[in-house]
Amino acid sequence: MHHILLPVNKRIYFASDFHLGAPNMAASREREKIIIKWLDEIAEDAQHIFLVGDLFDFWFEYKQVIPKGYTRLLGKLAELSDKGIGISVFIGNHDMWMNGYFEDELSIPVYFEPQTYTLGSKRFYIGHGDGLGPGDHGYKFLKKVFRNPVCRWLFSVLHPSWGIGLANYFSRKSRAATGGELEKFLGEENEWLAIYSKEILQKEHFDYFIYGHRHLPLDLKVGPDSRYINLGDWINYFTYAVFDGETTELKKYSY
Repeated sequence: MHHILLPVNKRIYFASDFHLGAPNMAASREREKIIIKWLDEIAEDAQHIFLVGDLFDFWFEYKQVIPKGYTRLLGKLAELSDKGIGISVFIGNHDMWMNGYFEDELSIPVYFEPQTYTLGSKRFYIGHGDGLGPGDHGYKFLKKVFRNPVCRWLFSVLHPSWGIGLANYFSRKSRAATGGELEKFLGEENEWLAIYSKEILQKEHFDYFIYGHRHLPLDLKVGPDSRYINLGDWINYFTYAVFDGETTELKKYSY
């Protein structure tokens, strides 16, 4: 359990699913500028910023190489981190191949599994959301394959021009195949992340469950004093959540 103090007049922010690089670099760069504008604005009162997965439509760290682009976001995160604003990054299903660059270059911890936090006086469960809850056994198997060290090494021996190009192609195909399905509201009784959260609540209390992955902003009650918030995305919705020490509110960024 991580503990983060929240001084008076400070806030904690949550965002996910920037998918920078999609659908092309020109459109991505315009979206990146909007994200930078948002980060500049929230830096005024941010105590901590959680970026909850799929910052990039594809990301793979070779030993000496990272994907080209995203300079503005990486520079801004370095600037905010250097100023003492806490930042935590969670991997998603599109950028799960992180391997030390954020920690070494930006002093930003990266988490590969959901984490639990006490933020101020409230308890939070935070994770990207992929592979959690009932069903989706095919993806859960693929996730184990993709995360396997041997498979990762086999991919790493490809020249970056081939490897990154190939991965970007399949990333676009995956998003095209599943994007529409992910964004459909299934009804509270069928929302798998809500079901997963309710199962956790049978063992341990959390005030808030924060996920991404669904690309659909959601704020659902999952227990008498517990809510599940899905952060939406920055492709269609430009939504984020903010915690002021008492309540967590889902908001839309107007740029």
